[in-house]
Amino acid sequence: MDRVTWRTQVLSNHLNQPSMSSPLSPNPCVGFSPPELSEPFEFDTKEMRKLLDAHNLEDRDWLFGLMKQSKLFNPREAGGRVFVSPDYNQSMEQQREMTMKRIDYLLDRGVFEGWLTEKGVEAELRKLALHEVIGIYDHSLAVKLGVHFFLWGGAIQFLGTKRHHDKWLRDTENYTIKGCFAMSELGHGSNVRGIETVTTYDSNTGEFVINTPCESAQKYWIGGAANHATHTIVFSQLNISGKNQGVHAFIAQIRDANGNICPNIRIADCGHKIGLNGVDNGRIWFDNVRIPRENLLNSVADVSPDGQYLSAIKDPDQRFAAFLAPLTSGRVNIAVSAIYSSQISLAIAIRYSLTRRAFSVTPKGPEVLLLDYPSHQQRLLPLLAKTYAMRFAANHLKMIYVKRTPELSKTIHVVSSAFKATLTWHNMRTLQECREACGGQGLKTENRIGPLKGEYDVQSTFEGDNNVLMQQVSKALLAEYIAAQKRSKPFKALGLEHMNKPCPVIPSQLTSSTLQSSQFQMDAFCLRERDLLNHFAMEVSERQKQGESKEYSLILSYQLAQDLGRAFSDRTILQTLLDAEAGVPSGSLKNVLAMLRSMYALICLEEDPAFLRFGYLSTDNVAAVRKEVSRLCGELRPHALALVSSFGIPDAFLSPIAFNWIDANSWSSVQH
Repeated sequence: MDRVTWRTQVLSNHLNQPSMSSPLSPNPCVGFSPPELSEPFEFDTKEMRKLLDAHNLEDRDWLFGLMKQSKLFNPREAGGRVFVSPDYNQSMEQQREMTMKRIDYLLDRGVFEGWLTEKGVEAELRKLALHEVIGIYDHSLAVKLGVHFFLWGGAIQFLGTKRHHDKWLRDTENYTIKGCFAMSELGHGSNVRGIETVTTYDSNTGEFVINTPCESAQKYWIGGAANHATHTIVFSQLNISGKNQGVHAFIAQIRDANGNICPNIRIADCGHKIGLNGVDNGRIWFDNVRIPRENLLNSVADVSPDGQYLSAIKDPDQRFAAFLAPLTSGRVNIAVSAIYSSQISLAIAIRYSLTRRAFSVTPKGPEVLLLDYPSHQQRLLPLLAKTYAMRFAANHLKMIYVKRTPELSKTIHVVSSAFKATLTWHNMRTLQECREACGGQGLKTENRIGPLKGEYDVQSTFEGDNNVLMQQVSKALLAEYIAAQKRSKPFKALGLEHMNKPCPVIPSQLTSSTLQSSQFQMDAFCLRERDLLNHFAMEVSERQKQGESKEYSLILSYQLAQDLGRAFSDRTILQTLLDAEAGVPSGSLKNVLAMLRSMYALICLEEDPAFLRFGYLSTDNVAAVRKEVSRLCGELRPHALALVSSFGIPDAFLSPIAFNWIDANSWSSVQH
């Protein structure tokens, strides 16, 4: 019997069933069976979690427990389990107030202790770990804390001096002061250098005067400004004796201790958003607001009492770069949190696909688990491999950030820019695929994936638009290229040392063993990066020879810039995954990491048209890569549950469809 005839017969039987006295049939119903019963773990998931979370596991678990204990975190029962997640049915105003109540709860229990007043790598890693756990619960809560501690507090740490540290940091850590960070304006976002707020100095009174000269200069999207912040860092042009000294940072009070808006300050609400409604984004106008001279954050530049401009950094470009230092921590946090969001959605979607069945492949046969369909594997397992690779990349970024030295500043800026763009784009794609992979259940707010899309969408544009960041990455690579050419010396920065070696050669025929070879994978990534960098340098140079300025030549070469930025990011991520794999002894854990690495590398080869466009791979080789990706999906399939279990996210922070979705949707649950 062919398939069409069989399906026709099945439908006919449904339509022509004899009438029954009872609407209930004795036929067995769809049941739920925990995937753990049929999906054995072939490696130690606790050891894998140690690799993924990398540090402060006990602190993380302590904070997960704190949040599960309190009704402030909206616990609800479904399918015999308790889940915690924000109530997105609340109004914007209610969500904002809940965010502050949760902050107060965490503050009272010492979660923020030492976040600004303790120094050293260990203190910084603890802060980052706890902030990551908070983000797993609620992005609004994490962003609100990020603005207060990392942007407001970070600006005082990085741009201020001892007088600022002594006066502001302890009160910030204790939430006596609530800080925000006023950089973006209605007319200027990524182009910080072009902001229009103006500050002058009055030597008669020893005060700075901050002014919003036009509507496009209003500070916009300022997290915390609409309701709660008492103080802000104001980024403004500094005009001294008629000369513009560029962008500088100042401390200004915007509310008193009772929450009343200060004189000469106007504040308006940015309104409802597609996500992050627990953050009170606001707009600020300054009407000749006077602040003490000491409120200039003066680690980079200062103004003497008599109005003389003082700075050890004479180059205005270098001064401007120094003022953007706080944004680096923001990009690190964004990249890290994006991958935790991907982990949540993949854990939910993969667990659901291991218990939800659809259609049978034989007449009267059992329906097939979603994840046993090759098409479903192809949708989720490459994203899982990418998420693993990017988790190791995010950990690498964190470690170079917390161990930063002046010599690492350029590397941190370039890598954080590349990873922020790559990892947030990956997260949005992963959330969408996981939403679709869960079918109608993915639409339900309680199942988390849908709301996460709205909550994390902003990451593609805040702290730097992703497309702009990728062009900055390529610009930095070009600068290294030009410097190496001028010096006639080898490359020694940004991982470009591979450019000093002979150009890799890709075999004309790619076998399965070759495709899974780490040497081949890195050769392919390095070949793409070095060739695109050469192309980019040549194209920009040619445009300049034709009379275009360097800046406009870079703008016109945006396509190559995007390709090069992606190549740099992919190669750097692959290197971090290889380093993680190399640190694991032989055994099942190392074997599965090798599978994930091959999947990551090959899906990058398959998805980037540059490999075909520039001839790095032949059409036959591209076909071989595609076939190998499909084969790897089958190899990873038995490990899917163990891989998402290794994320270490407590069950309460997932959702009902990740567990017994039948009980969670039963009639008794409605009555309950």
